[in-house]
Amino acid sequence: MPAWITNTTTRYGWSAIVLHWLIAAIFIGQFALGLVMMRVSSQRTAFELIQLHKSFGFLLLGLVILRIAWRLGNAVPALPRSVGRFERRTAPLVHFALYAFQLALPLSGWALVSVSMLEIPSVPFNLFVMPDLPLAESDPAESFWTSAHWYLAYAGIGLVALHVAAALRHHFWLKDTVLTRMITPSSDHNAE
Repeated sequence: MPAWITNTTTRYGWSAIVLHWLIAAIFIGQFALGLVMMRVSSQRTAFELIQLHKSFGFLLLGLVILRIAWRLGNAVPALPRSVGRFERRTAPLVHFALYAFQLALPLSGWALVSVSMLEIPSVPFNLFVMPDLPLAESDPAESFWTSAHWYLAYAGIGLVALHVAAALRHHFWLKDTVLTRMITPSSDHNAE
C-alpha cells in the first residue's frame, strides 16, 4: 500500500487522518444534534431529528470500529522528543478512553432504542431497518439507558474538549508536530 495511505513511525497516513477527522466531526455534531432534538417544540421535527441522530450514531459506530481495526493493523507514530514522560504514559490511556466513549455512546443509544416501549424502528438514512439489540423492553430499562446515554455524551464531549486543548497546547505552546501530523502526512513521509 502506498506510504501516504498508511502510517509511518513519525506520521499518520491519509486513512487514519480522514477517519480521525470524520469521526471527530460526527461525534461533535451528534452532541449538538442531541441537544437540539430534545429542545424543538415540533414533534414532527423532533422525530426527524431523532431519526437523523440514530442514523449518524450507527454510522459513527461503524467508523469507530473501522478506525480501531485500522489502528491495530498499522504503526502508531512515535511521539516527538519534546513530549514529556508523564504525557507519554497518559497519551495511550486517553486514546483508549476516547475509543471507549466513541463505542459506548452509540451502543448505549442503540440499547436505548432497543428497550423503548415506543417500538419505533431505526432506519439509518432511510436505507434499511436496523434490528434492535436483544434486550427486554421496559420503562426502567429505557430510563437506565436514557441516563447512561446522557452521561456518556457529556463525559465524552468533556474528554474531546481535553483532547482538543492538549492538541492546541502542543501546536501553539510546545510547537511540536503532534497536531500537524494528524492534519497531513509529510511529503517525504519521514520528516518529524
